[in-house]
Amino acid sequence: MSIRTHYCGELSAEHVGQTVTVAGWVDTRRVHSEHLAFVDVRDHTGVVQVVVDQKVDVRSEYVVAVTGLVRARPDGMINAELASGEIEIADTNVQILNEAEPPPFPMHDRNEVDENIRLRHRYVDLRRSKMQRNLRARAKVNSAIRGAMERQGFCEIETPMLIASTPEGARDFVVPSRLNPGDFYALPQSPQLFKQLTMVGGMDRYYQIARCLRDEDLRADRQFEFMQLDAEASFVDQEDVFEFISEAVADATEAVTGERPTDIPTMTWHEAQERFGSDKPDTRFGMELNDITDLFAETESNVFKTPVVKGIRMPGGADSLGRNAIDDLTDKAKRWGAKGLAWFRVRDEGLEGALTKFMSEAEISGVQERLEAESGDMVFLIADDRRVANKVLGLLRLELGKPPVNEGGFNFLWITDFPLFEAVVDGNPIPAHHPFTMPHADDIEMLTTATGDEWLDIRSQAYDLTLNGWELGSGSIRIFQRDVQAQIFELLGIGPDEQQAKFGFLLDAFRFGAPPHGGFAFGIDRLTALLVGEENIREVIAFPKTQSGSDPLTNAPSPIDPSQLDELGLRVVPRAD
Repeated sequence: MSIRTHYCGELSAEHVGQTVTVAGWVDTRRVHSEHLAFVDVRDHTGVVQVVVDQKVDVRSEYVVAVTGLVRARPDGMINAELASGEIEIADTNVQILNEAEPPPFPMHDRNEVDENIRLRHRYVDLRRSKMQRNLRARAKVNSAIRGAMERQGFCEIETPMLIASTPEGARDFVVPSRLNPGDFYALPQSPQLFKQLTMVGGMDRYYQIARCLRDEDLRADRQFEFMQLDAEASFVDQEDVFEFISEAVADATEAVTGERPTDIPTMTWHEAQERFGSDKPDTRFGMELNDITDLFAETESNVFKTPVVKGIRMPGGADSLGRNAIDDLTDKAKRWGAKGLAWFRVRDEGLEGALTKFMSEAEISGVQERLEAESGDMVFLIADDRRVANKVLGLLRLELGKPPVNEGGFNFLWITDFPLFEAVVDGNPIPAHHPFTMPHADDIEMLTTATGDEWLDIRSQAYDLTLNGWELGSGSIRIFQRDVQAQIFELLGIGPDEQQAKFGFLLDAFRFGAPPHGGFAFGIDRLTALLVGEENIREVIAFPKTQSGSDPLTNAPSPIDPSQLDELGLRVVPRAD
């Protein structure tokens, strides 16, 4: 027989007159006399007030079961902030199921607690209403994703966790093999190659809520291990991928927020860089970048004799930014790669700033007109090459205007036509995404003609999904022909022998009739965090690592027993830094 008859948060005025039993933790206790106390009992659904008129010593976080009669609260005692705020439980019998030591930190969300203390006692931290809300929202996201993918004909397939090491842009976590001393498995950075093999296997539409592991530096939106929706489909183009991923994202968003996103717009990588200085633009606010290079075509000012001059306008900034703040922004611009930062206050008389004495009247009026600057605004200009101007102004835009994570709605955006290569090192192009991305159909001939920086002009059939300035995930139409894949490997400096050693199983599979295919993966941690208004994905993960990569709860990472090292044929040597 169940200990309880009802959950705390589900009790309401319609239960008045019923005898019920609730079970949970003592949230607060207010003692009125030796034989009268008001106790709030909490479970995952909420809190209910219990009137205790027997001598029972209950304290914070004691585990209790309470049986009693539901009655309406007296006039003036209703608590509108509680779902159960119209009622209380009286004539009670309180059973202490387990005592508890005082919790290591206050349990109410209004209290800020050191993260290391919270994670050391994560089992207590998880009782807080915010964590309950976040993890249950995450469960809704997972459920909605599964429903959306299966409704669209996708089959859930699990891929292995112990694989061969393959370069995917980050360091692998490696696992020594006991049966093959000196050999190692890698934990998957993603299921990329295996999901492509399921396409060769004729599965047509694959998905998985996959655990991925990458040994990279941690930050607010990154953990060593993370969960993603991983999907792949055969005989599809880019628009097909957008359609089925958008459906899953919309279902997940609606499940958590009650609102369904409309059609998600698209923007090319080039346009995103030119307008926002970022490949993951936050479109909740304006302050877009403006190219005003032509205004300075005949300039006499050495400051503006550069390949590109671009600017942004900060509404109302002339009066809200003091000199110290401007100096701080200038220092940041230099750290980001700019030679300096030109700034002007906009007044009724025009631009006001130290550089105006080096500018012509036409340049001064042109800047104000092109940036649509009004009196009281602030104008910032970067004069440099295009890449630096876009990057620095993009970061400055976020510094000055980015709304809090929980304000401004949910602006999803598809970014398309990423460059195939991001740099050229020692004559070899460096892939911007993984090396299995199909080049853009209009640029594929450039694979045999490009030299030098021309490599950077080759577009790919890669795409990202962003939300409020966060990259949710990436995908692409894949290379499915062996000769094209081998050609890309050659361009990346991966010769035939290395190709066969690292990717032979994929190249061999392409010999047996690989269909055209494409896919996508997006981070469930990141999506959930944004939907519930959290700045850090650790707040939506049950047992995360700290930013240093440690786990205060279990003290991982930690040394292992020497006998285990002997069995694996390993020894620990000092690292040469």
